[in-house]
Amino acid sequence: MKAIMVVGTTSHAGKSLVATALCRILSRRGWRVAPFKGQNMALNAYVTATGGEIGYAQALQAWAAGVTPEVDMNPILLKPQGDMTSQVIVHGKAQGRINALDYYEKFIDIGWQAIADSLKRLSAEFDLIVCEGAGSPAEINLKHRDLTNMRVAKHLNAPTILVVDIDRGGAFAHVVGTLELLDPDERELIRGVVINKFRGRRSLLDSGITWLEERTGIPVLGVIPWIDEVFPAEDSLSLVDRPSRKGRTDLTIAVIRLPRISNFTDFDPLEAEPTVTVEYVSPKQSLNYPDAVIVPGSKATIPDLLLLKKTGMAEQLQNYVTAGGTIFGICGGFQMLGEMLADPEGVEGQEGRFEGLNLLPVKTIITPHKIARQRLVTSQYPYEGLPVSGYEIHQGRSQFGTSNGVKNLFDDPSLGMVDQEQSVWGTYLHGIFDNGPWRRAWLNRLRHQRGLKALPTGIPNYREQRESLLDRLADVVQSHVNLKPLL
Repeated sequence: MKAIMVVGTTSHAGKSLVATALCRILSRRGWRVAPFKGQNMALNAYVTATGGEIGYAQALQAWAAGVTPEVDMNPILLKPQGDMTSQVIVHGKAQGRINALDYYEKFIDIGWQAIADSLKRLSAEFDLIVCEGAGSPAEINLKHRDLTNMRVAKHLNAPTILVVDIDRGGAFAHVVGTLELLDPDERELIRGVVINKFRGRRSLLDSGITWLEERTGIPVLGVIPWIDEVFPAEDSLSLVDRPSRKGRTDLTIAVIRLPRISNFTDFDPLEAEPTVTVEYVSPKQSLNYPDAVIVPGSKATIPDLLLLKKTGMAEQLQNYVTAGGTIFGICGGFQMLGEMLADPEGVEGQEGRFEGLNLLPVKTIITPHKIARQRLVTSQYPYEGLPVSGYEIHQGRSQFGTSNGVKNLFDDPSLGMVDQEQSVWGTYLHGIFDNGPWRRAWLNRLRHQRGLKALPTGIPNYREQRESLLDRLADVVQSHVNLKPLL
């Protein structure tokens, strides 16, 4: 089967970015391309049309390739829950919770079989597979149980790109050190090095590149400049590097950066709004008075709720609403805004029954069965009749009360509610802000409170902006990377 592998010298070297760009570049050339990551550890997930969960990064790569996301593109998804445990998703379906030791002792053979089966199916459907590794392929203490990097490359006999982040320093040492630690048959597959995140004059790198090529015998395929745009991220570490537009836009929306924050790709459409600043706020920080606050999803809702109480952020949120602020809860955040959360079986790791923030009349019980499905509904607020699409991923079953004059957000009452003043909003629908007219209608309510002119609502959905973003990414990578040695 034809394949290209992308590995990195470190985490956040740019593997996902390069793999995504390759999917778009090769798709433009007429290849039918499938992305692939054998095992992904991430809390940003997407639900496929068949109701299966995969990493959001692989869904993005599928869109870059112009194909529909499938569970075989990410056969194993690990969703960390804290305390060295993760929920294990295999071929889109949750298999339960397992600690790291048991996973590595008992799951490796099962996991590899799932990976091999997915690769076989993809090879029958697509012309080319663009594979992404995880972390580093040269972690010598972990190589014997690494399902994601060079084992996949060797299985496919795939020409492999090694990506290095030069912005953090030590790039040449990272490349040489990684190559030294690879086995000879692994190193043979490395067909080129890509230097990523370069700032400055390209000519300053020439002597270093010449030395590196002479030292390793492997060509440097290109140098990708620093790209000052926000791309959908794989995990929350990338939130640290996000540029701030604070003070330069009309509105500021604060997102509570929960320890186990999940699906924060929900907020990429807000970050793409030129009049909006999205600020991620730690529970230990002062909330101040933003135009709106979002409590996002969490992979361990009750532990994160308890942390909000311990740090005083829960009281800050309650005071913020009392003072007239707008708060929006999504998925786990929606559950936290309710009256009660219970996890009688410890599904998310914290058994018991706990009081919520008491901002919406919702009572939730966490159950082992997970709901994962795409949805298409019609809005009732802030405007009636807008089509809204998204997806659910949650294990909570909620009972909705009718106190405080709450209203249903959509024609399906199970998906969310808003209070009478339209100051407290909650929904189970991930991807809600992807819907352009609905997003603008909600933002216009915030703008009205500030005395600002309303923005036009007749705009396309975020996917069109995402397509333009993917095209720009592909253009940059294509103009700076020589793909001939791979193809």
